Amino acid sequence: MDMAALAERLRGHVAVLAAGPRLPGSDGHRRAAAYIRERLDHAGFSVRESRFRESGFAGVNLLAGPVPDRPELPLLIVGAHYDSVPGSPGADDNASAVAALLELAAWVGPAAAGGGVESRLLLAAYDLEEFGLVGSYVHSREIQKAGVELRGMVSLEMLGYADATPGSQRLPPHLIGLYPDVGNFIGVCGNEASRGLVETVAEGMKSVPGLPVESLAVPGNGEMLAEVRLSDHSSFWDRGYQALMVTDTSFFRNPHYHQASDTPATLDYPFLARVTAGVCAAVGRLLEAERAGGR
Repeated sequence: MDMAALAERLRGHVAVLAAGPRLPGSDGHRRAAAYIRERLDHAGFSVRESRFRESGFAGVNLLAGPVPDRPELPLLIVGAHYDSVPGSPGADDNASAVAALLELAAWVGPAAAGGGVESRLLLAAYDLEEFGLVGSYVHSREIQKAGVELRGMVSLEMLGYADATPGSQRLPPHLIGLYPDVGNFIGVCGNEASRGLVETVAEGMKSVPGLPVESLAVPGNGEMLAEVRLSDHSSFWDRGYQALMVTDTSFFRNPHYHQASDTPATLDYPFLARVTAGVCAAVGRLLEAERAGGR
């Protein structure tokens, strides 16, 4: 990949998506959804608007794929939420991850339609993550009710903030000393039941030059470290599926988390480009993995 060109494309996506807050029902939310659909369509995916009402909320998940159209293959889901909290343009949270999802779509689209894959790929732009993971809760329930065989789920959550200053990375107390205190790495976090998935994704991401990758597998469904549950992967953990989160560690690093200052200008686009390339490499490995692998 041309990393400089990729960084500029990502910058462009984030500028559009994070032009303002994306509260469900707002003009900003509708514009973001329309842009996501346009880019996924352009990448060659068939996009379905999955509208839902749940627990008093109305939302729209955008589901692209699956490709290839081979129902006998297990399903791999890669998702990122596109809503934001009130008052924040949400450049890192989560326009950065949606931008990576759009570039993944452009990179993998033609290849995923070919015959050399062992999983089907579904790309998901989830709604209402900021209001209790509602979109992914609804989608994971649909998957379970349909009896779909799931290879795994990868949640992209805040991918674009980095800081090379010593001490810029904070950690939960019992992880201090086990992980770097410099916020220039990307994290891959799963649970023990998803360890094989974590290892495959981490190894794929490590193939990108200049991208430090750290991984973590927590017991159970993350009950002992609540921070690892704060994205859409946990909806899938709670239904017994393998899932993980790729993240820049959110508020453990980014001082703009859930603030009006979470603007496009605060992101490190060369870092985001390397992360995006890593996501593409990891998804490529998952699509081509042996069907029995990691399950």
